[in-house]
Amino acid sequence: MRLTRDEMRGKAQTVLGLVDPAELGPTLMHEHLIWNITHPAKRDPAASGGPKPGQYWDLLNGDVADIRNTTQKDRAVAARATAEMVAAGGKTVVELTIGGLEPDPEGLAQVARETGAHIVMGCGHYVHDYQDPANHDRSVDSFAKEMIDQVQQGAWGTGVRAGIVGEIGCQWPWTDLEKRVLAGAVIAQQETGASLTIHPARHEDHPWMLVEFLREHGADLSRTIIDHIDRTIFDDDRLFRLADAGVILEWDLFGQENTYYAHADIDMPNDGMRLRTIRRAIDRGHLDQIVISHDICHTIQFSEWGGHGYAHIQKKVLPHMRKRGWSEAEIEAIMIGNPRRLLTFI
Repeated sequence: MRLTRDEMRGKAQTVLGLVDPAELGPTLMHEHLIWNITHPAKRDPAASGGPKPGQYWDLLNGDVADIRNTTQKDRAVAARATAEMVAAGGKTVVELTIGGLEPDPEGLAQVARETGAHIVMGCGHYVHDYQDPANHDRSVDSFAKEMIDQVQQGAWGTGVRAGIVGEIGCQWPWTDLEKRVLAGAVIAQQETGASLTIHPARHEDHPWMLVEFLREHGADLSRTIIDHIDRTIFDDDRLFRLADAGVILEWDLFGQENTYYAHADIDMPNDGMRLRTIRRAIDRGHLDQIVISHDICHTIQFSEWGGHGYAHIQKKVLPHMRKRGWSEAEIEAIMIGNPRRLLTFI
């Protein structure tokens, strides 16, 4: 059954259906529960069960590759990990496993039913190299229609509907295919009233290129999230320019306390550094533009295999914020108010 925009307006949409946004509570705005981020050329359908014992440190620092670390298709594992977040006080997970990453909408619905968590599913397509070759000749309107249908009717051959558009993937150099997908996503944002979330390329100037592109295509910047600020922007000039443009800034790698990241030539900040950067943005007046998460997408990040897990922000980050003098109003805005506004259809 297709929902109309009028039926969705003022509500949030989880994998189990429409809900009153007031029910969402503390929200992680960027996670993966069931996924396959292994490069398509290296995938193995038999891979499962987490990494081998003793590999944790090498995998954490990118020194070895293991497809069991980049593949998580077990619904029971996802449910156990999500239940930890709920037990720690969390309530909602925005799950952004989309085209190219082997999404499992019915698996997410099962996890939601078993744990009591609200799960909001994304839609669209990941970066160029992960996309189905059949996408290469598709039009902007084709992508737009697909994403509108995923929000209003059902995604990936199921009746499970998405509640947000994205994470739309971009790599460097930014490709024409990715631009067509993003242009289609902007149309989907306009037509459905959903928010849009974007995975920027690993280049410090790409987020601003996105802002220029989004303006040209008529996106609502106040309902557009630029993901992965903590691995992309490392100076206040670029950060504040983005903030002044009105986009939502997402620090979504909380819990990654290691310097090394994806073989990129950057020094990954730790959680304390993330919070200090966010504090500078808040002091400049941008509190209503900030959301946070973990972006868990490797099995070693699950507590089951020694990682920080989806409860990390509840268990460690929020207490640290209070210790550093953050107000309850600030914490509530970041964890509840801002996500609730963004997940409410307009």
